[in-house]
Amino acid sequence: MLTEEREEYILNELRMSRTVKLHQLMQKLDVSESTIRRDLSQLEERGLLTRIHGGAKLNYHIDKEPTFDEKNTINNSAKLSIGQKASQMVNKGDVIYIDAGTTTAKIIPYLENKPSTVVTNGLLQAYELSQNGYQTILLGGKIKNTTQSIVGISAQTQLSQYVFDKAFIGINGIHSDFGLTTADEEEAAIKSLVINRAGRTYIMTDSSKFNKVSFCKVCNLDEVTIITNKLEEYVSDDFIESTTILEVK
Repeated sequence: MLTEEREEYILNELRMSRTVKLHQLMQKLDVSESTIRRDLSQLEERGLLTRIHGGAKLNYHIDKEPTFDEKNTINNSAKLSIGQKASQMVNKGDVIYIDAGTTTAKIIPYLENKPSTVVTNGLLQAYELSQNGYQTILLGGKIKNTTQSIVGISAQTQLSQYVFDKAFIGINGIHSDFGLTTADEEEAAIKSLVINRAGRTYIMTDSSKFNKVSFCKVCNLDEVTIITNKLEEYVSDDFIESTTILEVK
């Protein structure tokens, strides 16, 4: 087996199991200990794993949050499909919450006048909802410029007065160990509060957010249902026991 093939095997095992054992790799790949150690060293030098006693563990890093404009140009077709799928979760007369973000905004064109009331902390969402005639409540508070969202104590206080049938939330990172994370503690506080006030919460995210970690934890995987585009098999295996994933085919 070529070096590149062994390295790809090792990385796939790490994606599925988070850690690998030296002796197991030797048996599976039918190579010597020195060969596996050399492979692990090369992968570590490239920042893809960290060697530990008797094996290695998968690396992760805390992602930097892109700007609103950058987000708005990424994976747009996938986001539209996710928005259409998410809209199917809304029933006539529902009171729903739509989080700020470029993915969550994609649910609005498909709502078909089903919700009776929509609450949001997104400036873009509030504008589009009001333009389409929805009964819309925009939270009051501080504007976070990079995400065009309302955050802060005033928004949290207002949120604590509401209860939602369903909530649709955006997220920065989804990880099997660290749960759902976002880049800003004030946004994390808003998202966490909404999840606690909703009968059911749907995370709307494209598959690029899986196996990523941001600064602030929002919730555990088992608290939400995730709507996303088609996942690689090794990714879905990591999460299938912890949460419900609805994939847009």
